[in-house]
Amino acid sequence: MKHDEAQTDVLMNEPGIGHMNRREVMHGTFLAAASLMARGFSLPAWATTTAPVATPGRAKSVIQIWMWGGPAHLDTFDPKPEAGSDYSGPLDHPIETNVSGLRIGELMPLLAKQADKYSLIRSMTHGLNAHETASYTVQTGRLSGGHTSFPNVGAVVSYFRGYRAGYKSLIPPYIVLTEPQGRFSECGFLGPQYKPFATGGDPAQTRFAVEGVIVPGVSDQRQRDRRNLLHQMDSLGHALKDDPQVADLSRTEQEAYELILGDAGKVFDLSEEKDELRDRYGRTTFGQSCLVARRLVEKGVPYITINYTGGWDTHKENFQTMRRRVPEMDKGLSTLLQDLSDRGLLDSTVVWYCGEFGRTPKVAWEAPWNGGRGHWGQVFTALVAGGGFHGGHVVGSSDARGEEVRSRPVYPLDLIGSIYRQLGIPADAKLPHPEGLDTHVMPNRDEALPQAGLLKELV
Repeated sequence: MKHDEAQTDVLMNEPGIGHMNRREVMHGTFLAAASLMARGFSLPAWATTTAPVATPGRAKSVIQIWMWGGPAHLDTFDPKPEAGSDYSGPLDHPIETNVSGLRIGELMPLLAKQADKYSLIRSMTHGLNAHETASYTVQTGRLSGGHTSFPNVGAVVSYFRGYRAGYKSLIPPYIVLTEPQGRFSECGFLGPQYKPFATGGDPAQTRFAVEGVIVPGVSDQRQRDRRNLLHQMDSLGHALKDDPQVADLSRTEQEAYELILGDAGKVFDLSEEKDELRDRYGRTTFGQSCLVARRLVEKGVPYITINYTGGWDTHKENFQTMRRRVPEMDKGLSTLLQDLSDRGLLDSTVVWYCGEFGRTPKVAWEAPWNGGRGHWGQVFTALVAGGGFHGGHVVGSSDARGEEVRSRPVYPLDLIGSIYRQLGIPADAKLPHPEGLDTHVMPNRDEALPQAGLLKELV
């Protein structure tokens, strides 16, 4: 047996570490390497030729509420009770909000009290009805099917506001709570350095087991003991302690453990929050993710996505799902808006809620759908708040049955460009392409992409 393998086996037999595999044993080393990558040490030459240029914007951070699967617009923010039960189903009693003349779905009484803080875009459109293509378009502004895979909004913001632009935190600049979105490559041609850090775990659990930061069932003291044992066995590191590469690795390992055991990682520790506030958010994965997002904004993280999975792709029994899920969303999102506002953070934080599309306005009552709604990209609703966007407004409208855009179409590129503007990211700024293609934050005039103009109504 080789010397390093023997040391590994000794470590495997340390109390509490038995049954660990070698990948878990080397956890700290991999995290340290990730820390190096995050700071740009591994950036390819093509990615370093263009320095990011951004001006100070009204917004400093973005919280994206990604409604995976596409929620029904008629059951949430664009109710149509007058269209009849074949369209509204049993949810035919929309409620008034604190903004005169603005009604939303009956399952959102808490958001009805916050309508002055957000605006609704009821004329979102792209005409795509497949999850993959619609997700790509809503999050990049581009159409799929070409030779270039464009980065999504989070990756672009990370490029302009992340480590290469002076971001100093050990917390990655682009975070997804809790699962990767998975429908496309978020980083596109920018490369894996700009992929989001997906936390994994569940913030609603007693301890939020963040991937690579918290190991379930392992205390902080046990982590310290493991680190000490690794250092005792690191004969090569001791012998080459003056080597610059070893010194770099040692430094980044220290930073990695600062995230695991120090103050940086405490941003994920919700036990620091009052029980009353946690209850207001809701003791659900979504509600507690909203609370984590607020804490990340306080730490200066530029982009946070809450990937709100499980339940919005309601082909069957749509209304049963709505009655379960919409109140959960109502509680978490309304508290997030109020909490950001109370802390003076809403003015500098864009919150945007959107799925990849809406749902078919006409209900499929027949078996096997039993009151289901299919995919609908002709018209759907997005919500925006904070970061300089006005609240209490409605942009555009759908027709009487929620089937088509009636006024002021808004394409994904219009919304995305408006968010970039609030962040101070220039529309004509170049993005580095590995093949040297002339690519920019927003498309050139010769790129035939549907757009109807930025959301000037909201700023």
